[in-house]
Amino acid sequence: MTSGGGVDSSTGWLVAAATFLSTFTVFGVAYSFGAFFRPMADEFGADRSTVALVFAVTTFLYFGLGVFSGSAADRFGPRPVLLFGAVAMVVGLVVTSQVDSIVVGYVTYGLGVGIGVACGYVPMVACVGAWFDRYRSTAVGFAVAGIGTGTLVVAPLAERLIAGVGWRTAYLYMAAGAAVLLTLAAIGARRPPQSQPVSGDGETGFGQLLPRIRSSPTFLVLYTATLFISMGLFVPFVFMADYVAERGIDRSGSLIVGLIGLCSVAGRLGLGAAATRFDSLSLFYGSLTVMAASYLIWLTAGDRYGQLVLFAVVLGVAYGGFIALSPVVAARLFGTVGLGGMLGALYTAAGVGGFIGPPTAGALIDRVGYSPTLIIVGLVSSLGAATFFLLPDAEGSHAGAVGQPRS
Repeated sequence: MTSGGGVDSSTGWLVAAATFLSTFTVFGVAYSFGAFFRPMADEFGADRSTVALVFAVTTFLYFGLGVFSGSAADRFGPRPVLLFGAVAMVVGLVVTSQVDSIVVGYVTYGLGVGIGVACGYVPMVACVGAWFDRYRSTAVGFAVAGIGTGTLVVAPLAERLIAGVGWRTAYLYMAAGAAVLLTLAAIGARRPPQSQPVSGDGETGFGQLLPRIRSSPTFLVLYTATLFISMGLFVPFVFMADYVAERGIDRSGSLIVGLIGLCSVAGRLGLGAAATRFDSLSLFYGSLTVMAASYLIWLTAGDRYGQLVLFAVVLGVAYGGFIALSPVVAARLFGTVGLGGMLGALYTAAGVGGFIGPPTAGALIDRVGYSPTLIIVGLVSSLGAATFFLLPDAEGSHAGAVGQPRS
């Protein structure tokens, strides 16, 4: 590691720490929505059937907007983009605390949190990837570990706040906390040393991004794989608590979701560090394969809580690898110039998958039950892993050769 402001420098690690704080905050807020939804639904008399769609819409917004926030960061730098997202999130939470209709709340929360996550995730993670060369995967793994850590810390905190002061005041506390933490993160956000500000017509402008995407078969394969794997990924986050209750298990379904977040931190750090020694494409493919296979554990769990814990551990570690290695793989395949826009475009696949997956799974559960639905979810996820197997890496060798050391 070098000192100063170059690649692999101490300044780069400052940016990685700022990104950890940013992802901790924005995803902590986003994934705490489950704690707020039931009190809001009870107050407004809303039907439970809308829960999956609310999560889907929010997910679609924050992943879908990433292509714009990423391109904006390529042009203006990550700091102003993150500050814009901080304002959007804080205003969204404050306005949501005052709504008199849950439908209006969905709009204010969806837009505020959606913009906040889009500005606090893709631009910052892409920035970390461009600050590093030798230690890129380790730095990105550390940075995105904020997602799982934020889920673990903020969701239980939100639940306690709601119990103590009510959901409306709890939103105000969360808005204040987000304002402070995202401002601190913005102080540490720095433009990568090898990037330069570009104009709207420059090489990394949004107008040049679409032709680059359309002409890239590699991007199409990676996008398709991400789409299919994301359709299954968010299903346990939405339905695990319901599954546990339906099976009559006298334990917490929310704890299973929390374990997924906890183990994803281990996956992000462990697999992110492993990519410094082993081929990142192979590790990424392995993560997708394990994610798809994990649904067999859930499918055969029945009412065995211990097996659901095992499912959370396996899925969480693989999910962490998927998140940590996505920017590393994108940087390897497409380069670091304009990486924010390219990564944002890729993440729209996760938004579409998150929009389709949970509501479709909910409709299937209502019609045929959990077991057939989990079979379908596993098959769709397997299709995502199989699609990635078709991807050639940057040197033209096949991406499916898992576990080969890097040369």
